[in-house]
Amino acid sequence: MARTPFIAGNWKMHKTVQEAEDYIQGLLPRVYSADGVDVAICVPFTALQAMVDSTRGSRVEVFAQNMHEADHGAFTGEVAAPMLTEIDVHGVVLGHSERRQYFNETDKALSYKVLAALDAGLKPILCVGETEEERERGDTERKLRHQVQEGLERLSSDQIAAVTVAYEPIWAIGTGKVATPEQAQDAIAFIRALINDKAPDGAPLSRILYGGSVSPDGAPELLALPDVDGALVGGASLEPESFARIVDAAVQVAAA
Repeated sequence: MARTPFIAGNWKMHKTVQEAEDYIQGLLPRVYSADGVDVAICVPFTALQAMVDSTRGSRVEVFAQNMHEADHGAFTGEVAAPMLTEIDVHGVVLGHSERRQYFNETDKALSYKVLAALDAGLKPILCVGETEEERERGDTERKLRHQVQEGLERLSSDQIAAVTVAYEPIWAIGTGKVATPEQAQDAIAFIRALINDKAPDGAPLSRILYGGSVSPDGAPELLALPDVDGALVGGASLEPESFARIVDAAVQVAAA
């Protein structure tokens, strides 16, 4: 069953509102004809409203980079799903390795966040991946099994099909290292098998992205892999031209 390729750009903690406005004016003309590919930008909280307004009527969706699992409460500094849906945000990135590493996010907490996002009508991207030490120890599959099974634990089969999973080998994020096509395919095929074990009906619909120093030059080979349904792009998403080139690569793969 064909799955629509999905290219999401994670800006992380970059761009003021004005910088975001300048960026989107450069991106929209470059991707308006990207038929057959879903495109999203994952922007800081302060730029969400501006980007939602500036992308209305375009093919570009706007995602937040995090949210709390509760819909309200005494959680200073947090943002709830209803706050995101109120301003027409489309989805949210959950469990990025930097959130896990620097802010101590756990798989159990993420299982509640994924469910809360779906219940609110948001499209979640659940990030999973191993460290360099875990890969060298041969623990990649153990780590992925725990993250995927725990992150999807509270979902029905239909809900699982609505979750995008992003495989991000932590050793490749921001390092310039990229998993070989064989490493990426093996890991993502393993993730799909884990999803199939939990939701056989949902697995064929579940999109799995690769994330980890994705570049315009390397994207075509990665996106052509049989189990790779797109990319979660970091640094290369910060410039409209380089991000648009990755979207173009996905268009070419989808058309092949």
